[in-house]
Amino acid sequence: MFPVGSGCFLGAVTSVGSVITLALAQDMTAAALARAAQLGALVSVAVVDAGGHLVTFARTDGAEIAGPTLATDKAFTAVAHRIATAELGPLTVDGGPLPGMQANGGGRYVVFAGGLPCWKGSGGAARVVGAIGVSGGSAEEDAAIAAAGLAVFTDSADPATP
Repeated sequence: MFPVGSGCFLGAVTSVGSVITLALAQDMTAAALARAAQLGALVSVAVVDAGGHLVTFARTDGAEIAGPTLATDKAFTAVAHRIATAELGPLTVDGGPLPGMQANGGGRYVVFAGGLPCWKGSGGAARVVGAIGVSGGSAEEDAAIAAAGLAVFTDSADPATP
């Protein structure tokens, strides 16, 4: 460890490997797009890694122009706050525990349905290793499409192992 300031230390950075690989993110995106097609929804789908960095993105023909930004930001919000974006909405209203949160983070925080975190491990070892974000359909469609992509992560090889 290296001293950084009074009482602060900077430790060596170690890599734990990429949990959201390109191949896995592509499979998650494909499953989300398949569900969107079943629902007849025109959407954008983004998958991010644990740092909120984009791994894959796809936009169906004719999807809304705001979708690319919103899908990516829904995934970013889900990984940054370790919660489904739909669950944040009620918390951010006036009188809630996080009023105005959506106005922070450079405007990147999205507090309506379509962003889901990818959890790995259980108990105290559980951590968010990525997220999927979907935008373009109704709130219910975005949530269902994101859930289809998340199911691929959940079903992937041994996701419960820390």
